[in-house]
Amino acid sequence: MPRVVVVDLGMGNLRSVERAITRAADDRGLTCEVVRSGRAEDVLGADKVVVPGQGAFRDCAAALAGEVGEALREVVRQGKPYLGICLGLQALFERSEEAPGAAGLGVFRGEVRRLDPGSGEGAVKIPHIGWNRLETQGTAEGALGAWAKTAPHVYFVHSYHAAPEDPSIVVATVTHGPNVITAAVARDNVTAVQFHPEKSQGAGLALLGAFVAA
Repeated sequence: MPRVVVVDLGMGNLRSVERAITRAADDRGLTCEVVRSGRAEDVLGADKVVVPGQGAFRDCAAALAGEVGEALREVVRQGKPYLGICLGLQALFERSEEAPGAAGLGVFRGEVRRLDPGSGEGAVKIPHIGWNRLETQGTAEGALGAWAKTAPHVYFVHSYHAAPEDPSIVVATVTHGPNVITAAVARDNVTAVQFHPEKSQGAGLALLGAFVAA
């Protein structure tokens, strides 16, 4: 039975993520053990890790500065499947405009930037909250191939997004005012989304189910 560890960084409603993973597995007729933990040994012992989070990048960076952060880097190095959600995507990058001097995991080169509200008739509200339709870039594989040819609407709550140095890792975007937002990235065993699959109804469950099944 695969062991999926939902990494507890002390940020966000992890219970809703746990429930969504369990339901997504059930919908596919899969059996998995879902464990919530903030301990490095549990992260290292996982078959797959899910890193959710809501809140400030500096708090996330502080939580990742010790053994849990190094355990996550090791999980990535070992090739175990990693799924980042919201702040769990942003944490993969080196730094964020939100918290100068705070270091992310550095799995991907690049930084996290504040969304631009724009001006005049094109101005939008920040944070970006609500449903938005994904615009896929190329052919999505792995868990991000869960929707076949139909890009779904998914649910966002955020004020910052990732700006990777390597644009080839971006597999989905959304548009919000003047912003082309990095909505999903993937490379090898690492997949991460800026939106919340646990709040995205059927589309989100499809993604989580595909991650568990992969």
